[in-house]
Amino acid sequence: MASNILIVDDEALLVKGLKYSLEQDSYDIDTAYDGREALNKAKSNEYDLIILDLMLPEMDGLEVCQKIRETSQVPIIMLTAKGEDMNKILGLEYGADDYLTKPFNILELKARIKAILRRSISKESKIGDQVIHVEEFTINTLGRKVSIGDKDVNLTAKEFDLLLLLATNPGKVFTREELLEIIWGYEYFGDLRTVDVHIRRLREKIEKNSSQAEYILTKWGVGYYFRSKTQ
Repeated sequence: MASNILIVDDEALLVKGLKYSLEQDSYDIDTAYDGREALNKAKSNEYDLIILDLMLPEMDGLEVCQKIRETSQVPIIMLTAKGEDMNKILGLEYGADDYLTKPFNILELKARIKAILRRSISKESKIGDQVIHVEEFTINTLGRKVSIGDKDVNLTAKEFDLLLLLATNPGKVFTREELLEIIWGYEYFGDLRTVDVHIRRLREKIEKNSSQAEYILTKWGVGYYFRSKTQ
């Protein structure tokens, strides 16, 4: 069955071009041209991926992304015409899985879409109904839910993937490049701080004091690892 993708942008010609190009790759495409329309469609339809522009009328892309994340972990790729690094990173702060800066190469967008969807399908078909207990964490791989003790933790899709990878490989140091390739599923031609932002957000959600992390630690000059207190 074809993957269902929602494209959200107020540039009609861009939407038309993306829709045509992605339909040639057998994707089912839906479109929205402002933030409120996008949010309504996201709430009433099941999408496999959303391509979401940052600057939208009615409601900007960051607010749309944040509201979608309250109820759904559908993968989101943010599009932005702004070149500032902080805007790129800010998109990830609100729960986006990835970003592209306009103008972008359609082949690069297609590669990222394929990688994200392939990874989503792979996780659904392989993980099974498994509950993993690591330290005080309970990780449900089928429901993609995490709890610390009796408290549920709301993680984005990428935050969940990072925690699952690190927690199930305690003590193993992963470089930023390795995490990008494993979690994002492709060779990443972008800012390595994407990983840093996700790690920081993950720490803020699972650590008692994110500035003095107990579990997800930094190996300076190398990468990140999960420290098991029982080892």
